[in-house]
Amino acid sequence: MHRPTDPSEGVHDFLDLLGRYPDDPIRTDIALDDLAALLYTGGTTGLSKGVMLSHANLSINVQQLMAWVFDAGDGRDSIMGIFPFFHSAGFTAVMNQSIVRALKVILVPRPEPDIVLKMTRKYRPEWFPCVPTIYVGLLNHPDFPKADFSFIRGCVSGAAPLAVETIREWEQRVGATIIEVYGLTETSPLSHANPWRGKTKVGSVGVPVPDTDCRIVDLETGEKDLPQGESGEIILKGPQVSRGYYNRPQETAQSFRDGWFYTGDIGYMDEEGYLFIVDRKKDMIIAGGYNIYPREIDEVLYEHPKIQEACAVGIPDPYRGETVKAFIVLKPGESLDEQEIAAYCKEKLAAYKVPKVYEFVDDLPKSAIGKVLRRELREMEMRKAAERE
Repeated sequence: MHRPTDPSEGVHDFLDLLGRYPDDPIRTDIALDDLAALLYTGGTTGLSKGVMLSHANLSINVQQLMAWVFDAGDGRDSIMGIFPFFHSAGFTAVMNQSIVRALKVILVPRPEPDIVLKMTRKYRPEWFPCVPTIYVGLLNHPDFPKADFSFIRGCVSGAAPLAVETIREWEQRVGATIIEVYGLTETSPLSHANPWRGKTKVGSVGVPVPDTDCRIVDLETGEKDLPQGESGEIILKGPQVSRGYYNRPQETAQSFRDGWFYTGDIGYMDEEGYLFIVDRKKDMIIAGGYNIYPREIDEVLYEHPKIQEACAVGIPDPYRGETVKAFIVLKPGESLDEQEIAAYCKEKLAAYKVPKVYEFVDDLPKSAIGKVLRRELREMEMRKAAERE
């Protein structure tokens, strides 16, 4: 039964909107380069933007994914639908790929470890793509040690950094390796992957998928290519790259330049062309003149046996400009104080990278797909600082 929405500014009833426009006949003259979909960015570093993706972008990216990541049995295998279809990973890797290959999709109503665990045990999928927080949540679920996941043939992680410790623990307990991939809504989304049944490097998001070029350029101008092993901004070119942002010419001009998409991500390539993500440009903390990448701090915190989740952010500091604060979620039944965790970090990190402030929380803010929203934590701290002034 249709329930109308409560009238308020900026809120519209979908059926009312549909009723305002005539039922135009279905177009049959659609070209590959025509606009197929507007998929919105996650908004983890700023305002969400509508990414214009063509039929060619989407079709080609499914083919790239099929060539590089999965060797699923067409018409026979099943895949977990943890990514929602409004997210580019769910749209391409789950929905569109499953249409092409006639895979059965197990639709998960909410990306919560308890629900995912129950549905995985019940439906026994061969393919298991999800975000890092789901892997962490499953590994720490009290019923997980009793679960048999031997039917899973392939695990894929994307949308956020995955701690090396999580990969190793999952492989040890489940028997299946997690393949890390990389991409953005602007690349439909896949641009890199550790090739399935090929050479996998733990901590790397792999090599470019077919017909995709990747460069590492300087952070200041974006014009100078950097030497192998040196960190800079990742820029991409390929047939899966979007034409730009819907009704946002300024943002399009900033991110899409001379045929290259400027990702805003910082990374480096090794001697074999495998890409390693360092962090987001907008997440970088500058403390006392030092560049600090919060992802490195997150990795160290995730390795602590008592910590389930962690997220480091930069907060205002009158002396250093910014300093590091770590938000920590402990594993059930564990206890830890600031002195213990500070001592642990001092053993693992350079002195200027060690968090100066710690806060223990019950959970971290996450997006609809379970991605930790570092921006929300940082904005919360900025509001606190403004209130103190």
